[in-house]
Amino acid sequence: MGHGRAVGALIGLSGGTFLYTTAEALPIGLLLPMAADLAVPPSQVGMLVTAYGAVVVVASIPLTALARRIPRRRLLSALLAGFVVSTATTVFASTFALLLVARMATAATHALFWAVVVPAAAELFRPELRGRVVATVFAGGSVALVLGVPAGTWLGERAGWRVSFLAVAGLGAIVLVAVASLLPSTPPDQGHAARGATPDVHRFWLLVAVAILTTAGAIAAYTYVALFVTEVSGLPASSVGVILLARGVASVLGILAVGAVVDRNPWLALVATVALQSVALLGLYAMGHRPAAAVGLLALAGLAFAAFTAVLGGVVLQVAPGRSDLAAATVSAAVNVGITGGALVAGVALPDHGVQSTVLLGALLGVAALMIIAAGFTGADRRRKRAAALTAAATVHRISAGRRAVRAWR
Repeated sequence: MGHGRAVGALIGLSGGTFLYTTAEALPIGLLLPMAADLAVPPSQVGMLVTAYGAVVVVASIPLTALARRIPRRRLLSALLAGFVVSTATTVFASTFALLLVARMATAATHALFWAVVVPAAAELFRPELRGRVVATVFAGGSVALVLGVPAGTWLGERAGWRVSFLAVAGLGAIVLVAVASLLPSTPPDQGHAARGATPDVHRFWLLVAVAILTTAGAIAAYTYVALFVTEVSGLPASSVGVILLARGVASVLGILAVGAVVDRNPWLALVATVALQSVALLGLYAMGHRPAAAVGLLALAGLAFAAFTAVLGGVVLQVAPGRSDLAAATVSAAVNVGITGGALVAGVALPDHGVQSTVLLGALLGVAALMIIAAGFTGADRRRKRAAALTAAATVHRISAGRRAVRAWR
């Protein structure tokens, strides 16, 4: 396909990640207006986010397995159409029960979309550009946190939360048309991104563990960021929005930066992003009482985690032991486990140990991820050396046996 069409399709796919991230997080910003309109407690509206994440965790792998024979364009178009319909249903939901059902339907399409979008995007360009392409796709999610969710919250507060979701559904229709018209109809089992470039079962499951721990660390620190900057850093509550905006901008910059280098050494980029997040959170624990340092370190942590997620998508395509879409679905589920687990452990630590403990916990989870990577690579090196030694011994044995046979024949 032509380069211009490929770029257009890539922008459409990145637009899809923008929409799904916006739709997933929007109830957080519109919590109070939605609760008031539906006459339910705010905690019940919070269930919309929790249930959404649970559906993604449970449905990612089974749905990807069921859809494994559907061509990419047809599948992604159907998922985006489902997104538009379920989001429009959210707009017209008159009861909380119907709203919850619509949200769970959106989450089901989300689960499959994130599993398929990475290999579909990678197929559009040469294999050596894979990391940059995946980073572009993930940039849509980061832009959603910087622009989509704040803009949706602003619109919902002034025109009503239903108008905000209607705008998201309208954008979804535009992205649907772009993807349906520009994406090639590639069979799911063909192309260089259909399977891992260098399949490795051991490193794949190592990657899954690292995804859970690193994500949990990021979310443990991020969940109570507003409490941290007001109680520890001494900043006014009115500054929280600006701080989150700075973190969001840094996240976009992190994805752009890592996209330029990830293709050279994806595993090194993975280690660097996890280490950078851990250092930022440790610095936040030690110097969070200084406002300027706190703002800078929060932005650095956001940059590191966004870059990590982009690298994660590229490494999945490298080490996937079978189909890349199933591998991506597994890692997507792992990330959502990390999101849920990070918020949970931070909530448990908060009452007894204070909000500073949440950033320390996040840093320690990152350190644990680094230790797993180190142990995994050390173990892999030992296995390779052992296999090489056994191969050499077998070769020597065959040569010796051959020489003995020649002497006996003589």
